[in-house]
Amino acid sequence: MEYFTFEFSLEVANKVGGIYQVIKSKAPVSVDELGYSKYVLFGAKKNDRALRTEVEQCELQNPIMQKTVEAMRERGIGVTTGKWLIESVPQVVLFDIPSVAGYLDGWRREFADKTKISGPLEDVEFNDTILYGFTCAWFIGEWLHQYKLANEDRIPLTVCHFHEWLASVGMIMARIRKLNVATIFTTHATLLGRYLCADPSFDFYTNLQTVNVDYEAGRRQIYHRYCIERAAASLSHVFTAVSQITADEAEHLLKRKPDVITPNGLNVKRWSAPHEFQSQHQKSKEKIEQFMQGHFYGHLDFALDNTIYMFTAGRYEYRNKGIDLFIEALARLNKKLMDEQSDVTVAAFMIFNGKTNSFNVESLEGQSQSKALIESTRKLQERIGQRIYQSVTQGHIPEASEIIGDEDMYEIKSKVYGAEGRPLPPITTHNLVNDAKDPVLSKLRACKLHNNWWDRVKVIFHPEFLKPTNPLLPMDYMEFARGCHLGVFPSYYEPWGYTPAECTVMGIPSVTTNLSGYGCWMEEHIENAWQYGTYIIDRRYPAFEKAAEDLADNMLGFCKQTRRQRIIQRNRTERLSDFLDWKNLGRYYTEARKLALARVLPDNIQEEIELLHKSKMSSFKRAPSLANLSIAASPFNSRPASRHASHDDDEDEEQNNNEPIEDIYDDDGTLMFSKDMNDVEEGIKNTRVY
Repeated sequence: MEYFTFEFSLEVANKVGGIYQVIKSKAPVSVDELGYSKYVLFGAKKNDRALRTEVEQCELQNPIMQKTVEAMRERGIGVTTGKWLIESVPQVVLFDIPSVAGYLDGWRREFADKTKISGPLEDVEFNDTILYGFTCAWFIGEWLHQYKLANEDRIPLTVCHFHEWLASVGMIMARIRKLNVATIFTTHATLLGRYLCADPSFDFYTNLQTVNVDYEAGRRQIYHRYCIERAAASLSHVFTAVSQITADEAEHLLKRKPDVITPNGLNVKRWSAPHEFQSQHQKSKEKIEQFMQGHFYGHLDFALDNTIYMFTAGRYEYRNKGIDLFIEALARLNKKLMDEQSDVTVAAFMIFNGKTNSFNVESLEGQSQSKALIESTRKLQERIGQRIYQSVTQGHIPEASEIIGDEDMYEIKSKVYGAEGRPLPPITTHNLVNDAKDPVLSKLRACKLHNNWWDRVKVIFHPEFLKPTNPLLPMDYMEFARGCHLGVFPSYYEPWGYTPAECTVMGIPSVTTNLSGYGCWMEEHIENAWQYGTYIIDRRYPAFEKAAEDLADNMLGFCKQTRRQRIIQRNRTERLSDFLDWKNLGRYYTEARKLALARVLPDNIQEEIELLHKSKMSSFKRAPSLANLSIAASPFNSRPASRHASHDDDEDEEQNNNEPIEDIYDDDGTLMFSKDMNDVEEGIKNTRVY
């Protein structure tokens, strides 16, 4: 069955949040499945600069779609068409919202008349939602009209997929106007749920089934937005959620149980050689070590080769993202390491986009002095090397005083003494706006994490997204994450959670919770997920103190792993990449589209029933336990058999002692995850992990 698929989101070619990553990473699979000319993404034009970097402007491939665009342009609507400059270069249509601003009053009245939903005139987000939604509905109606004119009144099979409430007004109006299309609405996080979880006085998961949604939404002045989201969930032919925990939330808050769970995948790129991702880890870690040498200049009294790099990152939501729990657990980990007199140091990075006004001067000075020292050392090496060369060519074995002269020694001493007396390494790389009330800095101060010399846990708060042009830490996020040892994401509210999933694909062990969609997904489908580098903290029932202690124990156990155990665990973690690939998880979107078409087409009742049954019953079988592995991967069971591995240990050495992962099948017998038989045979020969 051939059909057209239109996907609508304000994050198409516009990097705002996680939906951008979902649509961008899913695009190659969608184009392959649906066909290039039949799959189009719809967004909103933000500014010309962003447009140039994201989109190559050109006409749409389908002439009827292009004619639809021209018809809208004739009415004065600004429409940009082109190719999104990502893999598979899908077609995009971007509406210029200011060009339809003149319709706002009329569209607000129509929306209020039809739905009884109205919002404050000064609510810019609500107004933009109305403008974008009505423009999308206009395009859908014009598309159906133009297609009928060109095809003797035949109606095209069209699936219109809307992401989040910000894009859902288009779907609501399409249903009210009875446009002949199949509609899907996907919630990536409920609006009210996010607000309730951010409130520390509200126990969200305990009160979820009894919450008074109208009262709570009105109390937070988002009732009009909540009503839009609830109307979209009610009116869509198919309602989907990105995880089971979000589906439960939507059932109680939006009063409709999702028809299909559509988990978020990743566009996985396999390494050409089995050791390559280990090599990339080593290269990225060296860049992080260069930053550490500058940031802790004058206070680098710990061994970088015996330092564990942990990090957390994402949206700057102090409670929802579990930042409070992470800092509390770091304080407890610091005490545990000091009590055990451990020689391991933990460097904990927090990467969030906060409000800053400049770089921290001390951070800049440290990096500058470190670079100056590197340059001085390079020149000193050249001079010493030249002296040794000249002495040897003359047949003379030089004395130490002949190699390092007085001038050289003075320069070395000046660098050493110049580093003394520096203030403690800063806990933040930037100056924050109103830093006295910043929740992260306040919590770090309360937990007495000040980067003192005796602290075994060093903290670095980087309140800005990473980018290669950063003068302090010139790396993008993926490169930085690849150089770390452990990602920690103890979220309290996380509908899915791309950050731990990205860690898994890169072979980085991570900590998540059973309140995140990803954590629940892994817990449900992978038996003993910790053996694959995914540690799941229970945050649903235990108190905050208990969760903090559990997280600290997990991190302590990880610190006690030997270098070799970490290598083996990274290999095992990376082997789960195919499990999270869109080539596997994209089929849930396919089920949703087919179910939507079955509900709008006549004589498809039986097909609808079968699709519904399949969507509810399909799940992965659990992977078998790997408890027989000779080297444990769990922090709970892992204890070093000897001293910590030295710096001379080769982190890229050949890995062994791994059993091949067994195949994972769906309930209908579909092979969902397999280790290639050639790899298994090769693994039997030399026990290398692929």
